Amino acid sequence: MTDAKENPGEEERLQELPAAARRALAEAEERRKAQKAADGPKEINGPKGEEPTRYGDWERNGRAVDF
Repeated sequence: MTDAKENPGEEERLQELPAAARRALAEAEERRKAQKAADGPKEINGPKGEEPTRYGDWERNGRAVDF
């Protein structure tokens, strides 16, 4: 979510939401922060960038291998 300071009407809109919706937004924000903080172990000689088995091809030495 963005800061209420950046969006002047944001705080008023949040107050209009039901309590369950506010709790759900807070829980989602906590999960996003926890996901960012949870760094996995570093791979040695692993692929650079996103996981290739999930996001496309694995490229090594100019060759692309499609899983």
